[in-house]
Amino acid sequence: MLVKEVEEGTVSRDLRRCQAGDMLVVDGPHGSFCIEPGTASEKFLFIATGTGISPFHCLALSHPELDSKLLHGVRAPLELYDHELYGPERFIACISGSERRAAGVRLYAGRVTSYLRENPVEPTRLCYLCGNSDMIYECYAILRSCGVPPSRIFAEVYF
Repeated sequence: MLVKEVEEGTVSRDLRRCQAGDMLVVDGPHGSFCIEPGTASEKFLFIATGTGISPFHCLALSHPELDSKLLHGVRAPLELYDHELYGPERFIACISGSERRAAGVRLYAGRVTSYLRENPVEPTRLCYLCGNSDMIYECYAILRSCGVPPSRIFAEVYF
């Protein structure tokens, strides 16, 4: 599980009160991301911002055979989580902040949405989106403009 501390966040505030050794009960995830039977041989595109990469860790570890590419949008390289799980040929870090150096990763200077506009997606890809709602809505529109049908776009919005 990945957690980002948000200064004014409800969960962050509660987690800051915890002490080493405290017992926590975590409920979830409750999302619907899964690899449907019969689709494992298809091409996948995973798009995440920040901790939205979390479900893709599970998919990558559970299905290492997938033909997939992951776009991970973050502000700074320190926010890249376990990118080595994917391999450099399957992972592109889209970094929107001023610091744009990270060892062992393909870098794109800008947001995932800019990357998608410059690198159109084949309509046959299965596209999974997880992150903030603005990114989800914008990526959805870009994917639709590339001809990706709604039945091939899956999203998990977390704020």
